[in-house]
Amino acid sequence: QEKFHCISCGHHAHADTVGALNVLRAGLVLRDANPA
Repeated sequence: QEKFHCISCGHHAHADTVGALNVLRAGLVLRDANPA
């Protein structure tokens, strides 16, 4: 499987995990920007 390696901080993770975290963060930003 694909690996993710951050050239800035050296963090290593599975690429799917990093993608899922990015989607989660984006969703939380949208939720916080549009409180219902």
